[in-house]
Amino acid sequence: MAQHFLMSAAARTISLKAILRLSDADAWTMFRKLRWPETDGAPVCPHCQCPICYDVKRGATPRYRCKACRRDFSPTSGTLFAYHKLHIRDYMAAIVIFVNAVKGISALQLGRDLDVSYKAAFVLGHKLREAMATEMKGATVGGAGAVVEVDGCHVGGHVRPENRKEDRRDRRLAQNQTGKREVVVAIRERDGRTLTAVFKSEASSVAFIKARVEKGSTIHTDEGLGWEKLRAKFPVKVINHSLAYSTDEACTNQAESFFSRLRRAELGQHHHISGIYLGRYAGEMAWREDHRRKPNGTLFGLVAKRAGAMGQSVDFCGYWQRGGNVGKQKG
Repeated sequence: MAQHFLMSAAARTISLKAILRLSDADAWTMFRKLRWPETDGAPVCPHCQCPICYDVKRGATPRYRCKACRRDFSPTSGTLFAYHKLHIRDYMAAIVIFVNAVKGISALQLGRDLDVSYKAAFVLGHKLREAMATEMKGATVGGAGAVVEVDGCHVGGHVRPENRKEDRRDRRLAQNQTGKREVVVAIRERDGRTLTAVFKSEASSVAFIKARVEKGSTIHTDEGLGWEKLRAKFPVKVINHSLAYSTDEACTNQAESFFSRLRRAELGQHHHISGIYLGRYAGEMAWREDHRRKPNGTLFGLVAKRAGAMGQSVDFCGYWQRGGNVGKQKG
């Protein structure tokens, strides 16, 4: 029997052991090459993009001065790791740990591995999810002749049944629910990428689907009534799951495969996902599903390069001084 790719040596092209053995200088060299691949690690000013910069010796962290604008900067200036408190080697190790966890990793476990507080690990994990999400920002799927599967997965809003049978209520009825239940809608192209978003109902996602699926695509859905409005723009094929999971006419198994990964992350790793962060976790699982057959060294490079190129976090910059929910933090 043929060996699965993930069990082969080809899937292991980077290791946590190799990262932890790096000296500080080697770790900085690795990060510089990931941030500035066009110059093979030579610094480029993040303020004016001038490629001529000089070393400014100030402690263990490398610092440079731009010839053009005369401003000082470090390799992490203007990146996801700006104003960092940990050694750069620890951030490289965090990325390896993060991408190696095929169904996600909890903040508690990440904090224990890195010997940092739960809060620090929580913020770092969400920063890496933010870097993953930039890969599909504004992207569309499908096109002429393409098959796109659309489905929804209900998450959250669990209502614990009462102890005594006579006190229990029908949890299927709207009046007996918490109102916190949300739907993760997945748009997955066959042999392509996965897009996700969170809505209150499947019907609420129709505008999102129309905007992110290219004209000429054929959409496969289940028998949910919320998808009926898609017929105005796309040819739609429906699979009735009460009769079959897939037929020659229609199938949503690729979308269901993504939901399987999301469920395993929710139940096996995080145990509970707050509604305000649900979209971030869904995006992370979509990224993992799309890149599931790539070596871990490739995954490390993808995340590290985006962390170095995307700029400071929108929602988690100044997290320690925040005055409200995600999206309202002080910069």
